[in-house]
Amino acid sequence: MSARRGETIHSGVLLVDKPSGMTSHDVVNRIRRATGERRVGHAGTLDPMATGLLVVLVGPATRLAPFLTAADKTYEARIVFGFETDTDDAEGRVTVTAPVPDEVADPFFSATTVAGLVGVHEQVPPAYSAIKRGGRVAYEAARAGEMLEIEPRSITVLAAKLLGVECAHEYSWDVEMTVSKGTYIRALARDLGRALGTAAHLGALRRTRSGAVDVADAHTLEEIETAEHPSALFSDPLSSLGLPVVEISSESASRVRDGRPLDAEESGAAGLVQGANVGVAHGGALLGVYARSGKQLKPQAVFFGGVGGAQ
Repeated sequence: MSARRGETIHSGVLLVDKPSGMTSHDVVNRIRRATGERRVGHAGTLDPMATGLLVVLVGPATRLAPFLTAADKTYEARIVFGFETDTDDAEGRVTVTAPVPDEVADPFFSATTVAGLVGVHEQVPPAYSAIKRGGRVAYEAARAGEMLEIEPRSITVLAAKLLGVECAHEYSWDVEMTVSKGTYIRALARDLGRALGTAAHLGALRRTRSGAVDVADAHTLEEIETAEHPSALFSDPLSSLGLPVVEISSESASRVRDGRPLDAEESGAAGLVQGANVGVAHGGALLGVYARSGKQLKPQAVFFGGVGGAQ
C-alpha cells in the first residue's frame, strides 16, 4: 500500500506517557513530526496539568478512536481541601475558601468517604471544559468572562480507594478511581469538598489505565522521538481494543477489505451477543471492527492494509 503525499504508511496504536504542562494536542503534533504522518489523533483528552496514559492513534488507525474513547479509565488523583478554583484544579484562580473539618485528617473517615463515591452520579462538568453549547466552547466562553450553562450528566465511579492522607502542609487525599467515559475528576474533587461542608480542588492527576491498556506499557515522548523507527513502539491493536477477536480465512479477509458483511457462525462469532463489537483479524493483523447484527457481522471500521503492532 503506497502512502499519499505528506503521509507515511504508519498505522497503529501508540501509548504515550504524557508529561505535565502539555496539551493533548501538543502531544499529537509531536507524534506527527516524529512519524511523518499527519493523520494522528488521540482517544481521550488529558488536561495540561495531568500526566500519564494518552492513547495516540496514527494513520488509518485513527478510525479506532470511537472504540477506545468509550473505555473506562483509571486515575490517581490528589484532592486538596480548603479552597475551590474557577477551573476546579490547581491551575485556576481561587474563588472560594472554607475551613476544613477535622475528620478530613482521619484515615478511617477518609477511606470510608472515598469508597462511598462508587456508584452513579449527576455531574456538572467544569466551566473550563471542551463542552459545546450553542456552538460555543465552554472554556473559551469562560476565558471571555461568560459562564455557559452546562447541564449535569450521568457518570459512574466504578471503583474508588484512598491511597493516603496528608495533613502536615495541606489537607489532601491521594485517591485512585476508575470512572466511566466523560467523567471529570476535577468536578468530582469540587463536589466532594462541597459534600463535606468545605471546598476542594484537584491538585494533581495521573491517568494509569484506559480500557485494556496500562501506562506501564507507555513510552515517553523522548523515546518516541529518538526511536529509529517509531512504528516499532506501536502496541498490539487487538489487545489494545480489549474486544473479542476472530481470526478469519484469506477468503473472508478479501470480503473485509471490500467492506462486506461476514457470516457470524462461519467467522467463529456465533456466541457474540447482538450489537457487540468484535475485532476481525487475519495473520495477526487487525483488518476491521465488526458488530453482530442478526446472523451477520457488519463492518464498523475497515482497514485495507490492516493495523499491526510493532512494525
